[in-house]
Amino acid sequence: MTTVPTRRFRQLATVHSRRNEPMTEVDQLQDLIRSFLRDPFGATGEQAPGWIPAADIEETDDAYILELDVPGLKREDVNIELRDSEVRVTGELKEKERTGLLRRQTRRVGQFEFGITLPGDINPDRVDATLRDGVLTVRLGKATASQPRQVEVKD
Repeated sequence: MTTVPTRRFRQLATVHSRRNEPMTEVDQLQDLIRSFLRDPFGATGEQAPGWIPAADIEETDDAYILELDVPGLKREDVNIELRDSEVRVTGELKEKERTGLLRRQTRRVGQFEFGITLPGDINPDRVDATLRDGVLTVRLGKATASQPRQVEVKD
């Protein structure tokens, strides 16, 4: 059996010292992968968003319901854009002013972006959004053609 030398990174030492925060590294890695997939060479010239909020997408008979976790977000700091069946939510969680020395920060701040293409068309007249308890809920009504309907079978 041959042993292959491996290169250790300095960052690994910090991972072991934060044993009670394993998901922080997983979240950071997921954001890095998403960022790379959006712009693999960093050549777009526009600044990439800092992070992507956790989201749930539910489909009902008449709507798609998008829920984004954005604790601390204010209404005026979010933008929702619709184009055909695409939804794009962008915004910024502003860092609060502090009077003391910040010893540790694990809350996400800065610009964020979430985008998705839904499987059906959206009726732009049946879209609304609410922000409660740190959750942005966007209800996107389906276009009439996208809604399921019962078909009667005849003899």
